[in-house]
Amino acid sequence: MAKSEVFDTLCADQYEPSSNRTVVRMSKGKKSVAVALSGGMDSFYAARLLRDEGWDVVGIHLILPISHQERKRRKKAVSRLSDELDIPLFHLDVGDSFQEKVIDYFINAYLNGSTPNPCVVCNQLIKFGQVIEWMDERGIDCLATGHYARVSKSSKGNYTELFRGKDGRKDQSYFLHRLTQAHLSRVVFPLGDITKKEVKSKARGRGLPEAFHSESQEVCFIPDNDYRTLLQGTMGWEIPSSGDIVDLQGNVLGIHRGIHAYTVGQRHGLGIASGNPLYVCRIRPETNEIVVASRHHLFSHSLIAEDFHWIGSKPGAMAIKVQAQIRYRHKPAEGTLTMLSADRVRCEFYEPQWAITPGQALVCYDGERVLGGGWIRKA
Repeated sequence: MAKSEVFDTLCADQYEPSSNRTVVRMSKGKKSVAVALSGGMDSFYAARLLRDEGWDVVGIHLILPISHQERKRRKKAVSRLSDELDIPLFHLDVGDSFQEKVIDYFINAYLNGSTPNPCVVCNQLIKFGQVIEWMDERGIDCLATGHYARVSKSSKGNYTELFRGKDGRKDQSYFLHRLTQAHLSRVVFPLGDITKKEVKSKARGRGLPEAFHSESQEVCFIPDNDYRTLLQGTMGWEIPSSGDIVDLQGNVLGIHRGIHAYTVGQRHGLGIASGNPLYVCRIRPETNEIVVASRHHLFSHSLIAEDFHWIGSKPGAMAIKVQAQIRYRHKPAEGTLTMLSADRVRCEFYEPQWAITPGQALVCYDGERVLGGGWIRKA
């Protein structure tokens, strides 16, 4: 373990979770922060910046329900980085809750014809929710991550606002829109005001080993980013059987491999011949059908989203103008957000949007500020 003069760990083994609480004694007058270390460049540099600014820093690495080999590799990586940072490192086993709240949700969504977003769920329930509970047991003030996003107090100082990161190409506020005020009031995003290019150039000169310059994989619990392999190899779930691929008139064009293997907007891998390119436009779990159509049929002017979460207080008006994203890599689109009920909204776009996908998150912005978001149910 890395040495540190400002920490005193009263536990026989700080690396493994225990029913006995580990007490971390912080230096007086310094703010303490736990940095979520993934083993990648961004979290390493976030920890480096905070340590150099005089924070009392500890590393926290989440142990996920992944293969033993991959778990061992990640532990080795973060241990090496914590040694370079000269900070204590803790491992928090979140395997059971991660399986239940993230992986089971992920599988269930695909089996029911939706396209999930596990990073949004993990941030809310695990990476911020569960880690902050762990911090409270140890008297640690703040949580920092390598996300490219920003937070600040509202003009009246009554709540914490969430903003896009400075680097528009790497902005990750979309994935953080379900964080609560209990989360946001405790978080620090050291990379929010710098760009990925700056991080890459500066991390090399601040001790990041050459072997850890690569990006983290997209979905942390899926080997090779192939979710179909995960679904097909999962025990205890009833994988949907093959069924018909039909056009908008109901004509059968081919046979699909199970609705879990498809998503709205998909073109390749359909296994059907057509004079014009066809795309998945709907998934019907009730009839076990995949509906395909030409590209222009996938444009929609509006959508319905549910379980809408507001970062701050709800607006007084029933309808407001917003810039909305329907997926992470989607260019924000102007539109009107109308409240249908306490947590159900309709977003009407000024220009039609392509491939609005049930299961993905609708995230609404006022300029750089995140207003909130909900889960897309239908276009």
